[in-house]
Amino acid sequence: MDFKENILSHFEALKSEGKVSTAIDEIKTSAIHQFTHLDVPTTKHEEWKYTNLKNLVNKTYQFPQSSISDTSKYIPFINQYDEKEANILVFVNGVYVQALSHIISPESELKISNLATVYREKSGETSVEQHFAKYASFEKEVFVALNTALSQDGVFIQVPNNKEVNVPIILHFIADANADDVICHPRNLIVVGKNSSATVIEHFSSTLTPFSTLTNAVTEVYVAQNAYCEHYKIQTEESNASHIGATYAYVERDGRFNNTTVTLTGKIVRNNLNIKINGENCEAYMNGLYAVTGNTHVDNHTAVDHAMPHSQSNQLYKGLLDEKSSGVFNGKIFVRQDAQQTNAYQSNKNILLAPTANVDTKPQLEIWANDVKCSHGCTVGALDEEPLFYLRSRGISHEQARAMLIFAFADDILERIKYQPVREFTEKIIADRFGMELI
Repeated sequence: MDFKENILSHFEALKSEGKVSTAIDEIKTSAIHQFTHLDVPTTKHEEWKYTNLKNLVNKTYQFPQSSISDTSKYIPFINQYDEKEANILVFVNGVYVQALSHIISPESELKISNLATVYREKSGETSVEQHFAKYASFEKEVFVALNTALSQDGVFIQVPNNKEVNVPIILHFIADANADDVICHPRNLIVVGKNSSATVIEHFSSTLTPFSTLTNAVTEVYVAQNAYCEHYKIQTEESNASHIGATYAYVERDGRFNNTTVTLTGKIVRNNLNIKINGENCEAYMNGLYAVTGNTHVDNHTAVDHAMPHSQSNQLYKGLLDEKSSGVFNGKIFVRQDAQQTNAYQSNKNILLAPTANVDTKPQLEIWANDVKCSHGCTVGALDEEPLFYLRSRGISHEQARAMLIFAFADDILERIKYQPVREFTEKIIADRFGMELI
């Protein structure tokens, strides 16, 4: 049974069990129909030129949907940050685990619900019906269509107007293939109301088993007028765990969206980040750090679409690649004709720490306006020998000098991580990997 047959067979089983019947499932039915007409990408597709999915889609995956009885094995995964207070939601193979989750923010400033449960509610501009599947379009993206059709306990996070969520919202997604190869489809919808703010952390990890996992995740973020969303995506999945994820943000007038994506482990990792700037005086920041080793392959695709004037965006992605790891960066900036006085910048910098490591980078600009300030650039190279020699001449060992330069290179991204527990977590992994002691 090939990949598509496996998916369609599972969807038909859900229908026969009466699990495709609600209003949200009408969208799911449309999505699975679109999935049948879309090709699974190969390296002949320009957007997937450097990422080969052949070994991923040649597997027959299981679709775990049952609730989790023994939750003790997952506790270490949710204690990775030293947060004093946080709203924590835990999902194992896409299934919500209530026993490990807790919400401490009052409902007046934070509402968290299951997407399917609240889909029929009509509550103005913050309703699920108005936002679900409106930004992550499944018409052309096969994995978005697949996620839309098969997402399970999708989470709806709503911050009402004029509210500030003072503690972070941490979403732990754990992939666990304990008996067979597993595929799961986490789905998130985040709506930040007018004049409101929130910090959301998505952490993806997996258990170490002989079986493979594939996580196909989609997150939609709506940032209303004069709202602010600080968004993090942290990936520490095992070497036999692959990840295909897409984040879509829609930013209204005076809104701000700040995304930081950190990839530290995994087998094949693909991150799509798409931001639509739909109002004046908006700000969008895209920060990325991929520090990988072994045979990990990480592919970051970003796109920011400036549709309105007087806004700015800044993309900075940095890569550290060791051993036989490989990386891809493809960043796009679109400036529409009406988006005059746009400032948009993009930079990708990479250090290859071994002759067997590889990276492909492709920054792109498409500009239809004439009163703009835009730039892009990329660099690929080895560690600079001159500062390495300088440090060694001061009595520092080669290993420590190398680690110090690596850490200094990553620090441009690390210092942009405003939520301290996430920053400390990332710093420790990088320091341990490259043999540097943190003071």
